[in-house]
Amino acid sequence: MLGGEPVRDRFYKHTTKIGEEEKQLVLEVLESEVLSGFAASNDQRFDGGKMVREVERLFCEYFGTKYAVSFNSATTALHAAVAACGIGPGDEVITSPFTMTATPSSILHANGIPVFADIEESTYGLDPGSTAEKITYRTKGIIAVNLFGHPARLDELKSLAAKNELFLIEDNSQSPGARFKGRHTGTIGNIGIFSLNYHKIFQCGEGGVAITDSEELALKMRLIRNHGEVVVEAMKVNDISNTLGWNYRMTELQAAVAIPQFKKMESLIKYRVNLAEKLTHVLKKFDFLSTPHIEDNCDHVYYLYPISFNEEKAGIPRKIFCEAIRAENFPVIEGYIKPIYLEPLYQRKIAYGKQGCPFNCHYYNGLAQYGQGMCAVAERMWEKKLIIANFAKYPYSDKDMELFGAAVERIMNYKQEILNSLNV
Repeated sequence: MLGGEPVRDRFYKHTTKIGEEEKQLVLEVLESEVLSGFAASNDQRFDGGKMVREVERLFCEYFGTKYAVSFNSATTALHAAVAACGIGPGDEVITSPFTMTATPSSILHANGIPVFADIEESTYGLDPGSTAEKITYRTKGIIAVNLFGHPARLDELKSLAAKNELFLIEDNSQSPGARFKGRHTGTIGNIGIFSLNYHKIFQCGEGGVAITDSEELALKMRLIRNHGEVVVEAMKVNDISNTLGWNYRMTELQAAVAIPQFKKMESLIKYRVNLAEKLTHVLKKFDFLSTPHIEDNCDHVYYLYPISFNEEKAGIPRKIFCEAIRAENFPVIEGYIKPIYLEPLYQRKIAYGKQGCPFNCHYYNGLAQYGQGMCAVAERMWEKKLIIANFAKYPYSDKDMELFGAAVERIMNYKQEILNSLNV
């Protein structure tokens, strides 16, 4: 920022390890000329081609669940999961405001109403106490988010759901392979959602998978995935509510990439964990940066590396600190995501058409509130506290973690000159 050379000579472009295994399976699909095995019919094509079925088999085998249902994205998997759990007009579902927009929008897609509870400062997951305060007779479920690679307080949330006869969905898009008290995240709720988006820990460009032990939920999700309305009669489905289907199907090409990527998951996680642990060691000497908290008996897989920033101790505003870090060629994000309820959709309560549905649907007799200050911790993380380091992953190295420490030290040594140059 003051005209010198950065500690790193360049940004790395985002990349994931794609090797010969992926190329060979994709070539196999291309040579077969069967790029999708799906059809909306009551036969084996209803469940897709052999690559798609292999992805689902691998998920069941690894996570120990009875059923896995693949999708073309985690967003569509979330919608199918919410709809399969029976959400419809007038229903409320509690979730986090500090997550990718698809988490709450999946509720709106089912004509339900998202209700936002606050997050914890330590895990960044739903605060069980705040969640309990939001439960009404209209509440039908909870969507917990295992954020950044660390579990939410899933035992407390599961207990809360059971006590109030609510479903619990885990949005586990950022935490495949994480563990909560010996159990895989994604297996503790009624349904667990995984993302295979291109920047996730393992990927196939776009894709998602839902896992469950419920035969009923698995069938509903498959119906929603694949034009269920035209097969329910032939399949003798009695409860046809929420079986209006979409085309949420994964292609054989996506699945061909997903199969070897899934098999690399543990090695890709190990790579991230090793870098994250190195980064934690490097940052311990800076009292204004708090490294990620890990709960007892939990495993963190570090989809992202969250850092809590203390502006008073640092003596420099977070925005300027992050600008200086980026000038040293390290990708960091200030605050992660603005709390979702502050977006225009919720502020103006406009989703379907111009009449305000489903917020003002005559089946809904609640009063959804989306005001500033409703989730103080999430807002504080966004506005002041949180910095996301997006480089504890391939192709960065241990040396890069050391260079980040050197960049922080350099900025602190020159912080007054930086502030003066900006007239702060």
